Amino acid sequence: MTACTQPGCGGSIEDGYCNVCGMPPEASAPTPAPTSTSSAPVSHASHSGGTSVSARLGSTPLGSARAAGTRPTRRLVTNRTRTQHLGAGITSVPAAPVPDPRSVVLKNAEVAEEKRFCAACGAPVGRSHDGQPGRTSGFCPKCRTEYGFSPKLGAGDLAGGQYEVVGCLAHGGLGWIYLARDHNVSDRYVVLKGLLNTGDKDAFEAAVAERQFLAAVQHPLVVEIYNFTQYEGSGYIVMEYVGGRSLKQILKDRMAANGGHYDPFPVDQAIAYIVEILPAFSYLHGLGLLYCDFKPDNVVQAGDNLKLIDLGGVRRIDDATSAIFGTVGFQAPEVAEIGPSIASDIFTIGRTLAVLVMEFRGYQSTYVTTLPDVADAPLFQQQDSLYRVLAKATAQNPDDRFQSVDELRDLLLGVLRETVATAAGKPATSSNASPLFESPVATDAQLLWEDLPLLRVDPADPAAAWLAGVSVSDSAARLEALKKAPDHTIEVRLAITRAFIEAGNHDEATRIVDATLAENPWEWRAVWMSGLLALSAGDAHAATTAFNTVVGQVPGELAPKLALAVACEGAGDGDVAEQLYATCTMVDAAYVAPAAFGLARVRGRRGDVAGALAALDLVRPTSSAYISARCARTALLSQPGRTLSDLADAITSFDAVALDARNRQTYVVSALELALAAVLAGGEEPAIRIAGVPATEHGLRVGAESAYRQLASLTENVDERVRLVDAANKIRPRTLR
Repeated sequence: MTACTQPGCGGSIEDGYCNVCGMPPEASAPTPAPTSTSSAPVSHASHSGGTSVSARLGSTPLGSARAAGTRPTRRLVTNRTRTQHLGAGITSVPAAPVPDPRSVVLKNAEVAEEKRFCAACGAPVGRSHDGQPGRTSGFCPKCRTEYGFSPKLGAGDLAGGQYEVVGCLAHGGLGWIYLARDHNVSDRYVVLKGLLNTGDKDAFEAAVAERQFLAAVQHPLVVEIYNFTQYEGSGYIVMEYVGGRSLKQILKDRMAANGGHYDPFPVDQAIAYIVEILPAFSYLHGLGLLYCDFKPDNVVQAGDNLKLIDLGGVRRIDDATSAIFGTVGFQAPEVAEIGPSIASDIFTIGRTLAVLVMEFRGYQSTYVTTLPDVADAPLFQQQDSLYRVLAKATAQNPDDRFQSVDELRDLLLGVLRETVATAAGKPATSSNASPLFESPVATDAQLLWEDLPLLRVDPADPAAAWLAGVSVSDSAARLEALKKAPDHTIEVRLAITRAFIEAGNHDEATRIVDATLAENPWEWRAVWMSGLLALSAGDAHAATTAFNTVVGQVPGELAPKLALAVACEGAGDGDVAEQLYATCTMVDAAYVAPAAFGLARVRGRRGDVAGALAALDLVRPTSSAYISARCARTALLSQPGRTLSDLADAITSFDAVALDARNRQTYVVSALELALAAVLAGGEEPAIRIAGVPATEHGLRVGAESAYRQLASLTENVDERVRLVDAANKIRPRTLR
């Protein structure tokens, strides 16, 4: 296999395409989108009401909400995994049957009157009048443009001397779409679709020349254009026939099976569809093409495969003159004024995902370019990460959206993992390496700012190699070394900022953060640094605001969620902290220990001992923090007022745990002391055994005496040893003579 030549891609060419980015070896590098001049502010996490994290917490102004400007150069995140089947190996998606092509041919090729509109002005045409049925052909009464809704091709017609028409499949914006057999290539099924402006030979040739670039589009996720042909003065694109069902048709099937009530796809399935089709957009954008008209109608599932169909709206990024195709409710708001871009394609992707996951009422009217408020959308309250992805993908200002479909896909994979893991209700057994953050520190104490995951250095940064050589452990020496960097790139500035925080120089750290955001208001990594700075200064509320912003910029990433949980815990917002800690324990094995201890602390503070114990039980025996979790569990169960059963459970927490003898014996002594107090106050329970002795006064006194003496033998300090022996003599059973 040969290496992929795309910038930043680490994939290899398999079967003519890269196994990471999906591009062929000769494909050009991605072309940047046109610069936008729009500057309307947008907030990704400021909706009121509801119960989601987005709704409850404030956010730092970022991007266009902070300052207007041209589209910045932002970090490109490249996905390193290949989707083998629908679901990316994370979830499963039901296969769609592939029917016989002849079975999908329309028996009665008619366009319903209520769907007849003028292609030029949009006015209703061909409608019934005075009891007479509407005409299927004629002229628009408003603008006099000719219209026709009857098929131009009939079964048996031979277009181009090669393509025998079988029948009509559907009616689209350019007229009827036909199924045909290609007699020159094994009688394979093909699709014929009309071309605009093909009334004569010259117009046909001009139309073909205008759309010839589509024939160069070859990707396994994109329908293939085979040829262009004519029949009786009309021109047609000849394209691959894709069996199966469109996502819109599958949604209609689900609705019918649900008694006529809308039944959206499960969230994981809808995300899986989008994750699977995004490499097609990456490929098109790499060729300098925009899709423009993405919607559920234009994705077909056949078996376990997806295909992007209908290339009628595809245009070159630098095309400023040709007609723009789009659909109300999916098209980005800026398209009418400044034209389409990569950002507007991303908008259509976000809108399509929203339609797939919820009954999005009013998406073509009330919410034609916006999302419902969190308080009005239960799904957004339940799926905060999904909401944040949708909010960013469909931001009003194109500069506030994702930089590329690769970035969107990486973050959607994170949201997919989170969705599947939380639905399963059990901790992840494997670690999912993040392209943005290192793994967290597995500590049993409350995380300090320096314990939070480190940002990974962007390998595309010019100073990345130089930074890899700076391995000085002393913070002061490292700061001096960083100041000597040959080029103060963004990565160098981030490293210097962290060094200043470590040195306690908050003023200098703040200065660099402010300067970085002034230069690039979209740089969320600078906001991450401001959150670390706030934590180090003891300002948990400011840290909460900063980290909530970062969560909104990189939804699906766990490091910002863990940081936000720590900040919320410090700020006294235990409910949000609990929600975030719980999410972290479910999604990634590397996050289970630090998040589980946080979850136990939050629940313990409000008296939920059972919940705290359940959190500690999430730490697996294979974790380096397992013994600490067992100790914390015992400490919770060994508090005054606990039942005898709890005290017995406390000691069994150490079964099969390699705890040193002195620590174990300390816990045994404490448990037996508390058990004796409980027996004296409430009576004996001989059936319960604590550290091997029955829960009776005599049994506990004998056990406690022995435990004290064993602990004394393990103690080196003489004074402490004497104290323990005295305690043993004091608690032992009295001898009656």
